[in-house]
Amino acid sequence: MSKQTRITSKTKGIIYLLISAFAFACMSLFISLAGDLPVFQKAFFRNVVAAILSFILILRSSEKFQIKKGSLPLLFLRASFGTVGVIANFFAISNINIADALILNKLSPFCAVIASIFILKEVANKRQNAAIVIAFIGALFVIKPSFGIFSLSSSGTIFPSFIGLLGGVAAGIAYTFMRKLSLQGERSIIIVTFFSFFSCIVLLPFVIFTYKPMTGLQWLFLLGAGLCACVGQLTITAAYAACPAKEISVYDYTTVIFAALLGMFFLSQYPDIYSIIGYCIIIGASIYSYTLNRKKENSVKSNTV
Repeated sequence: MSKQTRITSKTKGIIYLLISAFAFACMSLFISLAGDLPVFQKAFFRNVVAAILSFILILRSSEKFQIKKGSLPLLFLRASFGTVGVIANFFAISNINIADALILNKLSPFCAVIASIFILKEVANKRQNAAIVIAFIGALFVIKPSFGIFSLSSSGTIFPSFIGLLGGVAAGIAYTFMRKLSLQGERSIIIVTFFSFFSCIVLLPFVIFTYKPMTGLQWLFLLGAGLCACVGQLTITAAYAACPAKEISVYDYTTVIFAALLGMFFLSQYPDIYSIIGYCIIIGASIYSYTLNRKKENSVKSNTV
């Protein structure tokens, strides 16, 4: 019974992560369509919708706002790193090529596996690490980053690519704290709600000082971004609660594929041969990772018969 539970949890983790990847790809599309707005403004509206929806969901739950003993410090750490990740990612998108910013942000699953070593004491084996590296190489083919990502921003004072890299690292650490909270029995809705409200409170003063009036269409795009962010947060929280990052994080790279498809249909951005090669590598890495997990499960089954 316990073996079947482990298999089911892993499958759930993969499904949740795929849904999350698609939701975040849609969020990026809406953020892009929203046009030239301040980074803090985009980040605030991305999270305020999630805060409202998660608040409604938590009111409908039986336990309401009850937080597990010992969760509060971890909630602050998860929310802090998550907020830094969102701001840094949006800053990178606003200052360098969106594709370059995306690949820097997609370092987060790799960083989550590394962070899990220190925070959760979960050590990936060589084959699992190889699958993640292969997926990362595939993402490089899709994005085709150049030396230009290391150029100075328009202000000439900040390296936006370094900020984008910081965003990927921060997001990976945030996901690890998310899993630690889940392992301690904290509810996903509490984690999402706490992060959403924390980020809104932190961002509000910056929004007030940098606010730019929006058109009706921009309001709709940011509303869509917020809705997608809420779905993405809920499902990625459920994914890492169901299964360790080292076993499923490779599937987060499907965001690159989803984003490319959305860009093709809505922004007339068509992939070149290098992108297609990257898609194949990423899918191949996902299949490789899945095959490894199935072989491991089958080996455990045969040894216990």
